[in-house]
Amino acid sequence: MSKPERLSADDAALSAALGETDAPARPKQGRKRLVLGALAALVLSGAGYAGWNHWTTGRFMVGTDDAYVQADIALISSRVQGYVAELPVEENTHVKAGDVLVRLDDGDYRIALATARSRVETADRTLARIDAQITAARAAVAQAEADRDAAEAQLRNATTTLERVRGLNERNVAAQAQLDSAVEGFDTATATLAKARAAVVSARAQVDVLIAQRAESEGAKHELELAVEQAQRDLDLTVLRAPRDGVVANLSLEVGDLVSPGTRLAALVPDDALYVEANFKETQLPGVAVGAHVDVTLDALPDVHFDGRVVSLAPATGAIFSLLPAENATGNFTKVVQRVPVRISLPPEAFDTGALRAGLSAVVEVDRRTAPGARG
Repeated sequence: MSKPERLSADDAALSAALGETDAPARPKQGRKRLVLGALAALVLSGAGYAGWNHWTTGRFMVGTDDAYVQADIALISSRVQGYVAELPVEENTHVKAGDVLVRLDDGDYRIALATARSRVETADRTLARIDAQITAARAAVAQAEADRDAAEAQLRNATTTLERVRGLNERNVAAQAQLDSAVEGFDTATATLAKARAAVVSARAQVDVLIAQRAESEGAKHELELAVEQAQRDLDLTVLRAPRDGVVANLSLEVGDLVSPGTRLAALVPDDALYVEANFKETQLPGVAVGAHVDVTLDALPDVHFDGRVVSLAPATGAIFSLLPAENATGNFTKVVQRVPVRISLPPEAFDTGALRAGLSAVVEVDRRTAPGARG
């Protein structure tokens, strides 16, 4: 066989071989095109949905993961000094408002209360004595006024006698001795009247003195009554009660410890005073207004979303209230985006989960369309 014939035979064999391999490859390429087309359709639909979602919702949302659950924690401390006599609660115990948390030894305060009440009783007896003295003094005033009236009557009689005897003496009917006796009687009556009037003034002054003493005693009694109230208050303060429903935490005392006024003894995390504090960048604040809806997700409950509300915005950035505020009036200045704390309330269903704890991390997204006065 010549060389051209061999080449044509080889080409025929190659063509036959290629024809045999193309037959099964064509269906595979068709399936591949279908898969790629489906994937492209999914990608396009996903991109379209993402774009539609961003245009209709996403562009109105502003969020941050710099958010934490906070609580208005009540710090339990004593206002009086004493030794711990009883601890009815333990760490992480749930209590109701008014439940006893700590009892201090109240022996000294009971004695102080009894002493204050005894002093009030003594003041009452003092007032009763002064009232009796006032009654006697007023009787003395009445007696002095009666003596004055009698002295005035005697003076009028002595005056009449003197005038009659003087007239008789001028007509030489009465003797000089009778005139002298009448003058003496007149002078005596005048002096007696002056004495009686002075006695009236003295008796009235005594009444005024006693009334003033009674007022002073009433003032002293009022002070003693205030001392009783203070002693009763101090006695009541030996029992520390829960100010609201919550969980006792950070209990730092034992029975027998000496408690001083102002010493922090425990903390009470309330049940219904939890909220989220989110720190938004200053560039995110437009549209974050009081009343706006907030989508809240807790790291402890990643699959649960809560509908919160913006309650308030802090009047200053967090850096202003730090212990060491930034000093920007220097030669080396680097601008740092500041964050403003935003307080967000939680719905009742968030509390019903029982999973809320102060300090938990959260992710929040504020819907700027729901802000009062906002336009969609």
